[in-house]
Amino acid sequence: MKTSVPCVIIVLAMLLLSSCTTQNLMSVTKKKSQVTDSIFAFNPNYEYRLEKDDKINISIWDHDDLSVGSIYGIYNSNEVYGKWLMLNAEGTVTVPKLGEVNLLGLTIPQAKEKLTKEFKKWIVNPIIEIKVLNKEVSILGELKTPGKYLLEKSNNTLIDIISRAGDFDFYANKKEIQIIRIVNNKPVTHISDLTKMDNYLASNIQLHPGDVIYVPSRKGKHWDKRVGSTIVPLASAISSIVLIWGILK
Repeated sequence: MKTSVPCVIIVLAMLLLSSCTTQNLMSVTKKKSQVTDSIFAFNPNYEYRLEKDDKINISIWDHDDLSVGSIYGIYNSNEVYGKWLMLNAEGTVTVPKLGEVNLLGLTIPQAKEKLTKEFKKWIVNPIIEIKVLNKEVSILGELKTPGKYLLEKSNNTLIDIISRAGDFDFYANKKEIQIIRIVNNKPVTHISDLTKMDNYLASNIQLHPGDVIYVPSRKGKHWDKRVGSTIVPLASAISSIVLIWGILK
């Protein structure tokens, strides 16, 4: 059976169009469980606990010689200047005057209390501040300025970080925002839908340091982008070939 040229072209075009699917970085099965809900539930009493590889500043009022990256001193204490201590694999840091001190698993108030107790041996009523320099989350996908963002506050929400990332991009899928958290060395994922106000409090997840937020693209993204670069030239080529074929027929 003889196949006409236009029919072949149309079939090829349909095959090309059928391949215009969106490929997102990560995909998860939409499922919920009580365990997942409890992991991502809002906790008004949440406090960060120090972990290995954390970078910290220790500031002691009026004692720059004992401080590391002091916020009280006249010099910049930012991480880029290297004025910090890192918790090693055992969770210890070497503090001036004190030597090795284990801070693993302590909240910031608990760590301050521990150092204050030790420094009282040499300083009357020491005033100590501890700052964690690497409390950050990663936000990827369809946003104006994705990247890593430091968590300055104790309580940070999904909307806070999206706002800092410059808001959603045009193709963002606001119904399937993924928050990935490592729990017991395994990733746990929660999907938030920010298009429904009646579920706002449950969807505006409280973020923890180390969380990864991924905003996938809507299915129409690749279709829209191919219309200009592929579909229009293809349609023009098809029209030209059909015209020539009709003349020569």
